[in-house]
Amino acid sequence: MKFVFRRIILISLLIAVFSGCKSKSELEMEASLSQLQTLLEDRSLIEQSRYAVINRIANLYYSENDYDNMVLFLTDWVETHPDDTYNAYWLYLVASSYLKNGAEPMAEYYYERILNNFADLLVNGQSLHFSCLQHLIQISKSTPNRISYFNRLINTFPNNVSKTEMYVRLAREYENAGEWEQALKSYSMFLEQSDSSAIQIAGIPDAYTKARQMVNFSKSPKDWTFESLEALETSVKRAISRYDWRSLDKYRTKVNFFAMSWKSSESDTNALENFSMHNFMLGNRIRYSPTLDETSTPTEAYLRTWGWSVYINVWYLYFRKVNFPADPEIHGRWEWAGIYFGEKL
Repeated sequence: MKFVFRRIILISLLIAVFSGCKSKSELEMEASLSQLQTLLEDRSLIEQSRYAVINRIANLYYSENDYDNMVLFLTDWVETHPDDTYNAYWLYLVASSYLKNGAEPMAEYYYERILNNFADLLVNGQSLHFSCLQHLIQISKSTPNRISYFNRLINTFPNNVSKTEMYVRLAREYENAGEWEQALKSYSMFLEQSDSSAIQIAGIPDAYTKARQMVNFSKSPKDWTFESLEALETSVKRAISRYDWRSLDKYRTKVNFFAMSWKSSESDTNALENFSMHNFMLGNRIRYSPTLDETSTPTEAYLRTWGWSVYINVWYLYFRKVNFPADPEIHGRWEWAGIYFGEKL
């Protein structure tokens, strides 16, 4: 027992000596590696001491930017010592080396290998699998893989991530894959989170508004949509000319309809309105421009109208193409989605 203890102390002293030398000549580097390799070949080494030696060898290569030899040493060790408890960590160092040098496909391969073939390890109190998943969602370009990563983060590490954000990102991946049922399910899970209406997600502005629109639209009859913009414009103009407020109420989208100023946002609490056109047509002389506004695009259109009120005389009726690939019969049709009050800014 005393003999083993002395050997551990000796090994620790040697490692400490090697660690203290921050700059070495090539000869000193070779000498350090040679002595560490000799220690590593000692079969009487206990697991913790062997870990320290391997880690020091890897760090020596790393400090000299000798990534090729570091990768070669660690991958060879894993292949020849399949029972090493720390093999997942050695491969993590390999993956991180590839990532640092811009070889993302190779880094992805090793992060994936760790997840699929090795039990999780805690390194400095951090789950190795969690770290791998964090890197993978940053570098992977495969939609099916990214779906798997987000699901694993939500299901395996719910306390380490914002599930609210994860559900939105997962929904977007399902959209990319054309899996609309799963996308809607993920958006619904997002909306159920207590902070969904307030969360700010990098790269996804107005996540709450989009999710709410998608889910609400999916549950609606969608019987207010028109086959084309021309058909929608013609019907709305005819109803205005006839002061047919019932038809106008019928043509409006029944979910997510907004009425707001140009400075407001659809996510504002007072932007969604549920009123009848009857109150604004009665006793007023309503007019509309003969053509759509020049700023209209292939997916959005504006019709200038006026005469609605002495307070806000001009209303722009906002038409948009329906973006709902989950239902091919509805996707690409047109709807009257809202009203902007006042002249355009």
